Amino acid sequence: QVQLVESGGGLVQPGGSLRLSCAASGFTFGSSAMSWYRQTPEKERELVAFISSGGGTVDYADSVKGRFTISRDDEKNMVYLQMDSLKPEDTAIYYCSAKVIRAVWASDDYWGQGTRVTVSS
Repeated sequence: QVQLVESGGGLVQPGGSLRLSCAASGFTFGSSAMSWYRQTPEKERELVAFISSGGGTVDYADSVKGRFTISRDDEKNMVYLQMDSLKPEDTAIYYCSAKVIRAVWASDDYWGQGTRVTVSS
């Protein structure tokens, strides 16, 4: 059973930092692309950061480029999101997502339960 468990969220002052962690299990982590999404009641779920299987390719939303860094540790089945220079508009629930291949022609996207990040003074 695919499981994704996020942690590391909390309350932080503007300009501060947080590191989110996602523990993955139930699938072949090393062959799966991983992403971080975020969502607020006012906005649709937004792709924040992407990392390919093997970690060779990363991509970020324009709003977080230069401030956020996604990384993965395939030996530990972990993916991380280092968030620096946080802004109030970064406030959201952050979700870890896995693209799990189930056939050569198909894959499924899974999300964890999310971890809340609040950036406020």
